[in-house]
Amino acid sequence: MNEQLSGFNVIVLAADRGRADPVAVAARVPAKCLTPISGKPMLLRVLHTLAQSRQVGRILLCGPQAGILETSPELRQVLSDGTIQWMEPQATPSRSAAAALEALPKDRPVLLTTGDHALLSPDMLQHFLDQAVARDCDVAFALAPHGLVQAAYPRSRRTVLKFSDGNFCGCNLFAFLSPRGRRMAQIWQQVEDRRKSPIRVISMVGWWAMALYAMGWLSLEGALRRLSRKTGIRISVVTMPFAEAAVDVDSVEDLELVRSIVARAG
Repeated sequence: MNEQLSGFNVIVLAADRGRADPVAVAARVPAKCLTPISGKPMLLRVLHTLAQSRQVGRILLCGPQAGILETSPELRQVLSDGTIQWMEPQATPSRSAAAALEALPKDRPVLLTTGDHALLSPDMLQHFLDQAVARDCDVAFALAPHGLVQAAYPRSRRTVLKFSDGNFCGCNLFAFLSPRGRRMAQIWQQVEDRRKSPIRVISMVGWWAMALYAMGWLSLEGALRRLSRKTGIRISVVTMPFAEAAVDVDSVEDLELVRSIVARAG
């Protein structure tokens, strides 16, 4: 990794959302990100992939909590040379993202991903970053066609975004390409803060857009245009040709699937 040759600083969110994460409990580890996959904590798999990329500069790890960090000699070893920096996570993912963005220079784009993206590969990373840079936008995020994911892993249960021009799954890859784009973290916080009031969340997007989505009449491009107008932030999508890009470890079933994929790959 050479910061002079690279363009993106990186944030890796690696804190559990609550106590007693079911994946961590099943794996008998103090935090989900330390769950072993083929003998290696999944977080270290993510960090290793990022560190190999010439497109990546500084890596900022947000989480796990300091007390948990002390229980993992492997993670402490990775952090010992200062190449990867650590910061205490905040109460929610959006607040962690906002705090991490504030800690990074504003003159470089930022990639945000998660510590449970255990199948992240160099090819996925390069495809997403190359395509994100090519877009004329402030923020880009990755989606994989649901049909691609379903064909590869028919038993995998993923959240599906249904649009008139196709169904998609999220991939936990986000690129903040300009200082303006970083405002998306604040909008994310607002959504989290209002999550118990659906009416207030809907009002942020627009009632007409929500009605179109509910009826299956809203296209992905139409949604992006409306959201860009609403926020004043140019938002784009990078479509991923990798089914594995949409497979993170959100459940024990996901863990079993990811372990089987890694085992088959050798």
